[in-house]
Amino acid sequence: MTDPKPAAARISGRRPLNRLLAGAAGLACLTLLGGCFNAAPAQQASQGTGQRIALAMLQPPRSGLTPLSDDAFKLSRWATAETLIMLDANGEAQPGLATEWKQTSPKTWVFTIRQGVKFHDGTDLTPERVEASLIAATKASPKPRILDGVTLKISHDATTVTITTAEPDPLVPQRLSSPQLVILAAKAYSGKSVSPVGTGTGPFELTAVNGTSGATLQRFDGYWGDKALASGIDVNFVPDGAARAAALRTGTAQVVEAVPVGQAASVDQNLIHEVPMPRTNTLYLNTKKGPFADPAVRAAARAAIDRARLVDTVYEGRADIAEGLLGPALPWMAGERDEAYKGLRDGHRAEPAKVDKVKITLGTFTDRAELPEVAVLLEQQLEAAGFEVTQDVREYQYIEADALDGDFDAFILSRATVLDSGDPVAYMYSDFACEGSFNISQFCDKEVDAALKAAAQAPAGEGRRKAIAKAEALILGNDAAVPMLHERVIQGEAAGVTGVERDPRERALLTAKSTVGA
Repeated sequence: MTDPKPAAARISGRRPLNRLLAGAAGLACLTLLGGCFNAAPAQQASQGTGQRIALAMLQPPRSGLTPLSDDAFKLSRWATAETLIMLDANGEAQPGLATEWKQTSPKTWVFTIRQGVKFHDGTDLTPERVEASLIAATKASPKPRILDGVTLKISHDATTVTITTAEPDPLVPQRLSSPQLVILAAKAYSGKSVSPVGTGTGPFELTAVNGTSGATLQRFDGYWGDKALASGIDVNFVPDGAARAAALRTGTAQVVEAVPVGQAASVDQNLIHEVPMPRTNTLYLNTKKGPFADPAVRAAARAAIDRARLVDTVYEGRADIAEGLLGPALPWMAGERDEAYKGLRDGHRAEPAKVDKVKITLGTFTDRAELPEVAVLLEQQLEAAGFEVTQDVREYQYIEADALDGDFDAFILSRATVLDSGDPVAYMYSDFACEGSFNISQFCDKEVDAALKAAAQAPAGEGRRKAIAKAEALILGNDAAVPMLHERVIQGEAAGVTGVERDPRERALLTAKSTVGA
């Protein structure tokens, strides 16, 4: 285990030095070394006259682009592999490779498979092929996250696939929207790992992968839907944020997946677009032991936090002040926060105590660059309210176990609030149920557990959304956690680029409608 690393400097009104150095290093990386961003060589459009799109992505593949890993989200963002179900902005199920579905019993769902769909290798999409792909996912080790704790029995007939669960599950359609459950041709499963090269059904065919450097896709003219306007996609994996920003400035990349906050000011503001993310920067308070076992002391910490200053100073205004655990990436949530919701939340809240030299430990991690800066500013705010703060800042791999064991009085976490189903209940249960597996707050409340259970059992739709809002209100009413801000991703799009998705769930990016200079 590494030694705890205290934050190095107080926040000032100037951009931190490490960001300036990173920007200079990234520019040197791009212009002098030449290998940090490997621009794809010019290629002739072999299928049609549309231009190709150069795409710079944040992270290289971690598992050889197998769809049974998080690499599946890259395949989805390249529009090369597809699922039975799509999700709309409210997380409601929409047709994909399945045209319709019905629930025939509490545990059984029947999906009608779209006809006339070709895989990129020329074979036909059939119910049998769908069944085989889904069974492969259920047998994978490890299983796709979306199938954790879920048992599926899958069968098919001439036109449909039937899925039966061990327990009633109202989110089966939403589960099938996960990019980790894409449907691929039979040859994808012929090797030691699942290969998406030439085996998807999307408007672009993945034709080549260059390790962790890049990938090449061509337009698939046999696509069942609208044909792609661009003739192909040239992908480069560029982990260095300054190099990604420089690639957008210089035109080396036409679409950039993520421009770092510290680099955004260096780019033409007309080329960047801020997309709200289902990720909340939250202060978890230890409700089981230490000073924050007292609800009034938790309330004092909550009252001390200046969310607006955190957003303006650390995130340079490129984040949203948190009104709750769930932010603008779930637009329906704002409509549920009416007077009844506020009354329910505030009715449970203790009045802030007056604190004087109350000693607390504050933990966070270095893996997300902004969090140590948040910790420094948060320490200032808490000390101004009467707390005495000791920071413990380490790499995440060395601090997670201590956080889960309740070794901190307070812990800052950047937390994804919507997992693979597009639904926040799993996150809320994990973090705030008595038996939650990621319960950093050590929180346990029977009323909250009952509300989370009701939300989990509610069918998708308005009733489920209301149940989620009630559960959130109860959690916040107990001050088990203090949501501070909702993060945004800064997406880069060069002049003349159109039809690029700005997707809070990071499932879609380039689509059949994406083009350059059209």
